[in-house]
Amino acid sequence: MTKPVDGNPSSKRPALPYGRWQLEDAKARFSELARRVLSDGPQHVTVHGRDEFVVIAATEFRRLQGEQTGQALVDALQASPHRDIDLMLAPSENSPVRAVKF
Repeated sequence: MTKPVDGNPSSKRPALPYGRWQLEDAKARFSELARRVLSDGPQHVTVHGRDEFVVIAATEFRRLQGEQTGQALVDALQASPHRDIDLMLAPSENSPVRAVKF
């Protein structure tokens, strides 16, 4: 049995679980979606019944993205069992190094 969405008896769509939005509802009620992101956490947006998007707060996005310092790459290279191999790189023809007098 389908439930009316938002108490609208003319709606034929089934109600989604809390924290899930159909795309058209997310667009129509974006302010409410944004408030729920801040108060309840990530909100899932479905397209044709499949989760396609997750809306999160900017602070959470920055936390997940991490500080982009390159430290993760340095740590991975230092943890490599092959870190003692000397790499001989050929000089680049695209960006030649010029002599600089100090």
